[in-house]
Parts: sequence; structure tokens; C-alpha cells
Amino acid sequence: MVNAQAGGQWYPPEWPVRIRALAEGTLTPVPAKRAATVMLLRDAGDGCAVHMLRRSASMAFAGGAYAYPGGGVDPRDDDHHVRWAGPPRAWWADRLGVEETDAQAIVCAAVRETYEEAGVLLAGPTPDSVVGDTTGADWEADRAALVERRTSFAEFLDRRGLVLRSDLLGAWTRWITPEFEPRRYDTWFFVAALPEGQRTRNASTEADRTVWIAPREAAAAYDRGELLMMPPTIATLRQLAAYPAAAQALDAASARDLTPVLATARLEEEKIVLSWPGHDEFTQHIPTGGAPA
Repeated sequence: MVNAQAGGQWYPPEWPVRIRALAEGTLTPVPAKRAATVMLLRDAGDGCAVHMLRRSASMAFAGGAYAYPGGGVDPRDDDHHVRWAGPPRAWWADRLGVEETDAQAIVCAAVRETYEEAGVLLAGPTPDSVVGDTTGADWEADRAALVERRTSFAEFLDRRGLVLRSDLLGAWTRWITPEFEPRRYDTWFFVAALPEGQRTRNASTEADRTVWIAPREAAAAYDRGELLMMPPTIATLRQLAAYPAAAQALDAASARDLTPVLATARLEEEKIVLSWPGHDEFTQHIPTGGAPA
């Protein structure tokens, strides 16, 4: 079950109890797992569109909310040799604020999740190419093996003789799940343009719908309470709305600040004040026994 306040912000009903327990020192935060998500863009008419999926209502985390393809990092991708195009691992490590092995695994997660959940593969047989159609039975068998974690993404690339195209990604922002959440992720958000010749599809078992939508249109639907989203999703949509073309968003990524965004909570009289630094629109005043005011 999820709740939504004004607009379409995702709001779990158990937040007040967990926030108070954290403030009182009776709740120990769980470690945040590394994750990556990709805002896949394409040019459409008078602007760009972003690929979004709606998480199935049965999902334990953010069921019914709109999001981007993404998921956890596979530690098997930390140090396996990967054919690599684009900025070297050392550059990515500096950009993402992690060690080189972590950087490789995070970039692999971004590319893998885009393939697993959207059927789009940012890799090719050479450093300046991408694969074409990935809808054949052999590709689907490989995708299923990745989803089921029977093989790592690094192993998949190696067996296929593919080069990972890190140059097709731009690191956009980084959000860490609040400390009071039972499931926590340290998530790097990337942007990428849909490669020529490839098509998206709803390949995810976690989504019941996918759409291509203009960021401004999606944000307006959120404001009307029609689309449910978590703070990082609507925040990035508002940022993307400033760019009329996918290439412009990709160019802008290199200058983006990747300082992690982590929500903070404090007790004020009979309310909990929940805020995300730099994102005032998400500030909530939560009565300790009720929904946000």
C-alpha cells in the first residue's frame, strides 16, 4: 500500500513510525546498496521524451509509481575484464566518487538494467557501434539469464564479444534512500539517448506499463496527482524539461553536481519535518500519527 500527498509523490504509510524510531535511536539504518538507473531519451516533435515504466502495484517497493529502468549493482561486475569504450574507468571513478572497480560495476548496472527492463543495449561489436535488433530468441535467452542472475553482465558481454559504450551515458545525479527506509539504495542516475535502430519494450517483470513521455508533460501529470512518483523521479523530470533535445541533455550531464541527495528528518513538537536538501518542494510536515500536512 502507498499513499500520495498533494501532487503525486509516493508516500509510504509506515514513514511516521520509522522516522520517530530513528530519531529516538531505536532504529538502526540498514546499509544502502549500490544501484543505477537510466533516463533513456529520444527526440520527439518539439522536444525530447523519456522512457518510463510503471511499477506493478504488487511490488513491495514503490508499487504503482512511475520510474526509470534501474536496479542494483551486481558485485560480479566489479573486476571482471570488460571491453570498454568511452572515458576510462579512472575517469568514471572520479566522476562517480568511487573506486575504479565500483565505477565499472555501477556503469555495468546502468547498461544491464536498461537492457533487462527496456530491451535496449548500449553495447556493440566495436567501440563505435551498437547492436541492432535485440528481440531474437537467442537475445531473449541471454536477457532472461541476466534477469535471473544466472550470468553476470560482464560475462554476457565477454561471451558476445561486445564493447560496453560508456560514452553513451552521462552521469546526472545521485540519490540515497533515507535512513529510516527498510530498503535503501545509493543510486546513480544516468541519461542516455536511444540508439539508432533499437526499440524499447516492456521487458520488465516488475512493470505493468511503459510510456515515452515528455518530461514537462509527466511533471504536469504528477502535479495534478495523476502520476505517482518518488522524489528523485519528479526532481529529474523537472531538470530534464529544460532540454529540448536528447543530445543537449547528454552534453549537460558532464557539468552536473553528483553530491548525494539524502533526506533528513527532525522532530518538531507533534510533527516530523522531512526534507531533501536542495529540493524544497518535497518538504513534508508529518503528524506523528497521520499523513503529511
